[in-house]
Amino acid sequence: MTNLQSVPAQEKSPILPYAWVILAVVYFASVVAPFNQFKIPPLMPVLMQTFQIDLTQAGLLMSIIAMIGLVLALPTGIILQRLGPKVTLLISLGLMAIGSSIGAFSNNFAALLGSRVIEGLGIGLMGVTAPATIAMWFPPERQGTPMGLWATWVPIGSVMIYNLSPAMAASFGWQSIWWAGVGFAALMIIVSGWLVTSPPKVGQASSQTHHASGLKEALSNRSIWLLALEFACMNFVMVSVGTYYPTFLNEVRGYPLGQAAFLSSITTLVVLFSAPAAGWFSDRVGSRRLVFSLPFLAVAVLLIFPFHVTGSQIIVIMVLQGLIVGAIPTATFAAAPEVMQKPEWAGLGLAVILIGQNFGQLLGPIFFSKMIESMGWATAGYLLIPFCLVGFISAWKVKVR
Repeated sequence: MTNLQSVPAQEKSPILPYAWVILAVVYFASVVAPFNQFKIPPLMPVLMQTFQIDLTQAGLLMSIIAMIGLVLALPTGIILQRLGPKVTLLISLGLMAIGSSIGAFSNNFAALLGSRVIEGLGIGLMGVTAPATIAMWFPPERQGTPMGLWATWVPIGSVMIYNLSPAMAASFGWQSIWWAGVGFAALMIIVSGWLVTSPPKVGQASSQTHHASGLKEALSNRSIWLLALEFACMNFVMVSVGTYYPTFLNEVRGYPLGQAAFLSSITTLVVLFSAPAAGWFSDRVGSRRLVFSLPFLAVAVLLIFPFHVTGSQIIVIMVLQGLIVGAIPTATFAAAPEVMQKPEWAGLGLAVILIGQNFGQLLGPIFFSKMIESMGWATAGYLLIPFCLVGFISAWKVKVR
């Protein structure tokens, strides 16, 4: 394992000024993905009535994204390595634009679900392409800060769509949200096509031997699969709580749906600050492992409280949760290029991590809902604690700074 001491300033590689332009463009291109992915939850009652579907079918419109991401993750890393960041980014945005436009014209559930499949392909591509592009432009020992900034892409996109959807749907119909997704994707296609490129030292393509070497490294690298396991545990726990906590606050605590949703979103809002701070901190202390492993222990303790607290205590728990959880994805994504040893292999490493992410997002809510039905809210929360401990153990065994 490498030394956990801070990397001396004079030993750090310089950052090319254009890297910050790449970060800005990639960031806003990334936001297109959650903007389109999370347009279903705030409009679920409207869609259920419009398409005459039940809650399970409506939920499938969300879970299909995780299913596609799980299958697509590793092929995405190979596509990125072969085509380079610009082309892969444009394909991702194009798929989201096409899928969203098909969704806007849908007049039955099958067509809408099919449009989500196409959107899911684009969203899955983005999840690997964006951090891999950042990894190409920033030296490994200084990736914490840019990865921390980028890690806010999901909170920003989901907050945007949650706040825009109700008013736009009421004024212009639910289809207006889908057309907004098309417009956002189209705008970023233009900007990305104009500004995104590979750094001088990384070509757009490499040899078949090099591709095979990167894939072999991704499949055999123990640490990258341990990172995928810890990230699966994080998503298993946090997506489970995030999915059902508004329902708990509404049905058990008696909060109106709007207020319940806002209280649950406090964690997401806090992550907007904690994720960049965690990235900066991991660069300063010179350790990724500490930053993505220790939070699991804190989350394990916090899981004792969410289904017991009332009043202002709910806000305190949500804030603490956001402060702690924001560190895990930031340090995990920043660690991947270091674990994979070569910047051009970062996409394959990140693809493995995305396998874990989608696996956790897919299975967590299913497990948690079954536990709620059979054992109640509090016990279901307790049963998530072992997954935090598995996340900590796997994270601690990763060989990285």
